[in-house]
Amino acid sequence: MRIISGIYKGRKLQPPLNLPVRPTTDFAKEGLFNILNNSVDFESVKVLDLFAGTGSMSFEFLSRGAIEVTSIDSNHRCVEFIKKTAETFGAHNIKAVRSNSFVFIKHMIAGYDLIFADPPYDLEGIEAIPDLIFSSGLLNEEGLMILEHSSSYKFEKNPNFDSHKSYGSVNFSFFKRSKNQ
Repeated sequence: MRIISGIYKGRKLQPPLNLPVRPTTDFAKEGLFNILNNSVDFESVKVLDLFAGTGSMSFEFLSRGAIEVTSIDSNHRCVEFIKKTAETFGAHNIKAVRSNSFVFIKHMIAGYDLIFADPPYDLEGIEAIPDLIFSSGLLNEEGLMILEHSSSYKFEKNPNFDSHKSYGSVNFSFFKRSKNQ
């Protein structure tokens, strides 16, 4: 895994082999950020990375200038890896928190401009994540939520669904607050 662009461009993330993660492929990550480059001013966003795993997406957002990134993962080894990597990179605007992402969504009220969620593809309750985010107040009014998922999930009927893009077996669904909410 490598950082694709920004101040950490080319730096590699080398997580321990025993982390229980499925990192977003570099191909999919590059495709996603090509889309985001046209719609997101990275230097003005606060980002929440749910199910952060290795923190690969968190560091990509930081590298591109995000004001602040909060990385949530329930595995203490993942959180420690993110903290260690942040220290190695000299990144001070990242906070790694050990928490169940569903619990975090229900109990936090801080506003984020962009929320990225990459849960395990077989996670029970994945289809409820967009509704939980939009009902929680975590996402700012004009914010963007991105959910990475397998092709077995379809979100087009969600009232906040905006668009979908796939890169091989990696699928991204984009959500924005519906005008009716």
